[in-house]
Amino acid sequence: MNLAQHKEQVILKRKENKKLFNRLKKVKSKVLDKLIHPLHDEIFSCTDCLKCANCCNNTGPLFTDKDISRVANHLKIKPSVFAGKYLRIDEDKDYVLKSVPCIFLGSDNRCSIYDVRPKACREFPHTNRIRQSQLLKLTEKNVEVCPAVSEIIEKIKKII
Repeated sequence: MNLAQHKEQVILKRKENKKLFNRLKKVKSKVLDKLIHPLHDEIFSCTDCLKCANCCNNTGPLFTDKDISRVANHLKIKPSVFAGKYLRIDEDKDYVLKSVPCIFLGSDNRCSIYDVRPKACREFPHTNRIRQSQLLKLTEKNVEVCPAVSEIIEKIKKII
């Protein structure tokens, strides 16, 4: 599925997905993890994120102080210079990119700071993390960004 089709499907299934997420809120955390993690493994075993990069093109990660230091060190600049050049503080008082698409995303969809990328990028889309029950709002949001997450949710619909 291409990104235009993905976007169209997300819009068509918004109500249906909302109902599912409301049901998932009632599922015990360990049960939810046991449901989502195998689907994450299955979907991502045959997903090439470099063909999509929708996350990098349309959203930006949060940068922790550790992320800022690590990336700045990699770029051989001071953390304050890095933050001033590339980041802004959002309404939640978090450091985020000044703009998207990500400045570090190449035309080949490769990340120029991949080895030192922020934790939020390393963990995206977060469907393999424990305590999925605490991440349901984020997962619901990521359905719109990541076709693989959308696919995981469609498989969950068939299971429950």
